[in-house]
Amino acid sequence: MQLPRPVGREAASRKYDILSALMAFALSQDKHIQRQVLRVMALITTRYNWQRDELTMGQGEIARLWSVDDRTVKREMARLRAQGWLVLKMQGVRGRVSTYGMDLNRMLVDTRPAWPLIGEDFVARLEPAKTVGQGTSNVVALRAVALPIADGTLWSAGQAWLHQDDAATYGAWFHALTDAGVEDNCLTLVAPTRFHATYVAANLKDRLLAALRRFDPSLRDVRVIC
Repeated sequence: MQLPRPVGREAASRKYDILSALMAFALSQDKHIQRQVLRVMALITTRYNWQRDELTMGQGEIARLWSVDDRTVKREMARLRAQGWLVLKMQGVRGRVSTYGMDLNRMLVDTRPAWPLIGEDFVARLEPAKTVGQGTSNVVALRAVALPIADGTLWSAGQAWLHQDDAATYGAWFHALTDAGVEDNCLTLVAPTRFHATYVAANLKDRLLAALRRFDPSLRDVRVIC
């Protein structure tokens, strides 16, 4: 189940939940990620059309809002598209600016590790819930990730354990990592973006190393690169 558009009677609470998740996540990160998330929140709160899932704003306007130059806007918008937070819906042409959508589900998946910082009531409200009777829950359902394929490598064994231990965190952060091999008792994993690599290295490395050492006690370190 996907996140319903934040419209209607419960629109305000859904919007606050998304912005709260972004805020808590940003405050738990370094200054570079904090600035990136603040820029996203600025776009959402000033120009994003929640009902139509549209952000229609020229580079010059964004540069003025962010107090940066046009090159910074191009670079940051490209990063946000690579992360999956921003989706290009219509390419701009002469006389018309590009139209973007916001993948709110992707944002919630990526900010999931910071939800407990807000409170257990927040986590309970946004976690997937089972259908009761004929009705369905209106809470956010995180995208399901299939069990990793066992191929006999250290990383596949570690993936299986991480998936079993915490499927939500596995799906958000560990699933996209790929094995680049072990050298000098150090496993190298490749993340799809620099943002992803930075977050895993800063916040989840201890959990990652502990899981891998269950299968290879001689492992000294794990390195996450982009």
